[in-house]
Amino acid sequence: MNNITMKIAEEAILNALREDITSEDITTNSVMREYKLGEVDLICKQDGVIAGLEVFKATFLLLDKETNVEFFSKDGDLVKKGQKLGVVRGDIRVLLSGERTALNYLQRMSGIATYTRAIADMLKGTKTKLLDTRKTTPNMRIFEKYAVKVGGGYNHRYNLSDGILLKDNHIGAAGSVRQAVLMAKEYAPFVRKIEIEVENLDMLKEALDAGADIVMLDNMSIDDMKEAVKLAAGRAETECSGNVTKENVAKLVEIGVDYISSGALTHSAPILDLSLKNLHAV
Repeated sequence: MNNITMKIAEEAILNALREDITSEDITTNSVMREYKLGEVDLICKQDGVIAGLEVFKATFLLLDKETNVEFFSKDGDLVKKGQKLGVVRGDIRVLLSGERTALNYLQRMSGIATYTRAIADMLKGTKTKLLDTRKTTPNMRIFEKYAVKVGGGYNHRYNLSDGILLKDNHIGAAGSVRQAVLMAKEYAPFVRKIEIEVENLDMLKEALDAGADIVMLDNMSIDDMKEAVKLAAGRAETECSGNVTKENVAKLVEIGVDYISSGALTHSAPILDLSLKNLHAV
């Protein structure tokens, strides 16, 4: 993450810490009444792709800027079960109080990066790019979309202010595919691309004739998507969407779309199991 993004992330991390510590960590304070220097190991408990190390570190630094965090890997690295990824040294009370929040971020982000890498690897050697969606956990988007990039995917629009994507209900509100595209063209700055979701070849043809820049082929059959790519060639970019998962993406590779978008990258990726172990005084 760059410095600006990290500043935004820190606000979210502070809110997560406030959620976990409303007044005090009563358990830690009962067994550790005063400052004592200690350290604990960050251990990987299953194979995967690590992502979110700076977020993990920031969690402890926000509790105590004197905490020292040393990593033996970097975001994007393949990590193995049993591997020691880093050491956290500082006030034992801080190590105990920050442990769960720091691991929650790191496990979630690493899980997304791992799942994304598995699908992105299936697209190697093709022109097709893997995109995420806005199907993110509320207040976690900045972390989850970063994890997708670490895993080898690309970010679709970040939020509703970031791009025009006309979906079925927008088309319903406008009255037709053609009208939705024309209204978007009239309203939006000319530098903005206009993407529209289509569910069949008739809608596709209407979108192309109206001048859409990108057509999202939503839940269409393999044969219809292949035909759609031919019809759109030279006129618009194509994106395949709808229930795209690790289990079925192989069937989509040969279609020749420019993009495949998958909400599963962020809403269905399991966490990567990580742990803080061997806490001791130094």
